[in-house]
Amino acid sequence: MVSFETFLPTNNPVQRKNSGTMGYDVPEGVDVRGRYDPEFSKILTRDALQFVTDLQREFRNHIKYAMECRREAKMRYNNGGLPGFDPATKYIREGEWVCAPVPAAVADRRVEITGPVERKMVINALNSGAKVFMADFEDALSPSWENLMRGHVNLRDAVNRTITFHDQARNKVYKLNDQTAKLFVRPRGWHLPEAHIFIDGEPATGCLVDFGLYFFHNYANFRKAQGQGFGPFFYLPKMEHSREARIWNNVFDRAEKWAGIEKGSIRATVLIETLPAVFQMNEILYELRDHSVGLNCGRWDYIFSYVKTFQGHPDRLLPDRVQVGMGQHFMRSYSDLLIHTCHKRGVHAMGGMAAQIPIRDDPAANDAALELVRKDKLREVKAGHDGTWAAHPGLIPACMEVFTNNMANAPNQINSMKRLDASVLIEEDLLQSPRGFRTMEGLRLNTRVGIQYLAAWLTGAGSVPLYNLMEDAATAEISRVQNWQWLKYGVELDGDGLGVKVNLDLFGRVVEEEMARIEREVGKEKFKKGMYKEACKLFTRQCTAPVLDDFLTLDAYNNIVMYHPIGSSRL
Repeated sequence: MVSFETFLPTNNPVQRKNSGTMGYDVPEGVDVRGRYDPEFSKILTRDALQFVTDLQREFRNHIKYAMECRREAKMRYNNGGLPGFDPATKYIREGEWVCAPVPAAVADRRVEITGPVERKMVINALNSGAKVFMADFEDALSPSWENLMRGHVNLRDAVNRTITFHDQARNKVYKLNDQTAKLFVRPRGWHLPEAHIFIDGEPATGCLVDFGLYFFHNYANFRKAQGQGFGPFFYLPKMEHSREARIWNNVFDRAEKWAGIEKGSIRATVLIETLPAVFQMNEILYELRDHSVGLNCGRWDYIFSYVKTFQGHPDRLLPDRVQVGMGQHFMRSYSDLLIHTCHKRGVHAMGGMAAQIPIRDDPAANDAALELVRKDKLREVKAGHDGTWAAHPGLIPACMEVFTNNMANAPNQINSMKRLDASVLIEEDLLQSPRGFRTMEGLRLNTRVGIQYLAAWLTGAGSVPLYNLMEDAATAEISRVQNWQWLKYGVELDGDGLGVKVNLDLFGRVVEEEMARIEREVGKEKFKKGMYKEACKLFTRQCTAPVLDDFLTLDAYNNIVMYHPIGSSRL
């Protein structure tokens, strides 16, 4: 039997609270350990839990094998190996196949907004004027029991168009407009457990819980109200290999068969946000060819993955993270190859995130930030992307204007921008080390952002405004792994004339000084009430660990898991 401790670190004991005598009605072999709530019980029905349990039992061994393959690949990279195109699947890359036609309901995806499944956010995002809202159970959400379950309640109400929110402070009621964005849902990655639900003695797979509960409750109404006979629609994160896409395809097939809906009804966009996955884009689309509506440039996680993949390669050190933009050759090559691959296969090639947020107290700075967004989006649309991401509703008009003005009134560029020039890109283009320099300010910014993000995450916020950018787990991960890399290899901070080498003493001083700065910036009261000291301890431990942890949030997860002795009425 696999225990909870097998999946998670044990240095932070799981919290337990008494939940009273009520419990969820669960199938055989299922144990719900999260707090009982009458509203949650409408999501965690016996039939819904049985659906999730059936998925877990059918696919758990495939998932475990895929995670073992990830570990083996990591060992190869750490021993000097490089990711690359697989000779065994050359026939897929060179074949003339295409994916199923894109449904009319999602042909136009010029601007998509993303955000957590928080109630007010869901309403505002659906009303934002964007073509798509990606409701996020992953990097923009701190996956506490309360956040997850309330998220499912919110999405059910959104699909049913009954969702409202009363802002008591403003005495304002929020509700859906007649015209709303199309709803996509992003479940968690394969690697994350759901520790509040045990199935056959081990934690459920987080993404199967996210997908299963949402699909069970919403597929019928979504297809009628939003999908024009298709759907539901999803975003799939953190994949590293096409075998992981094959599992998702089989999950979709299984769900469609259970629901009695046509094969290919469910559609998904895969985020290419790991370095190994860029060499598997054709193969990923091939595995999902009946269910695919494209790929997306998850560029912040992609940078994080570059460092993680090359953690054993001292010749591939990143410059300050602010210098690792789409102008770097390896980043531009990744974007160009994604566009070529998607359009060759007949699906969308989605651009990256504009993380800026409006700067209301400084019009000049706000105008400058918007101009940077416009330039980035102009680069994307001219490169051939079919749409882009925005983190804030205030960016949507600017992004929409750029894409609309450069797409000749077409809903996408799938047939008009094939990017045949990108077909000659080779492995070296995708692996080229980024150029730039490293500075003390880069080390300080990494530390300050990482600690503040993690402090917010520990208190339930997964999408955090910091220094006029909307940060999620991806940017915190870049901060962490870059600090770890610089410490491991004792890099010289060569960009500010100091010539200082990064070591534990220097990092300790930086942490102390940045904590003092955070306290000044947020105020003594907020600092005292927040979890900044706990976050600092976690972040510092991760940055100085002899072995790089795969994910910051996996280590931190134990801090937000809360068990209640009575969660299920049948154990």
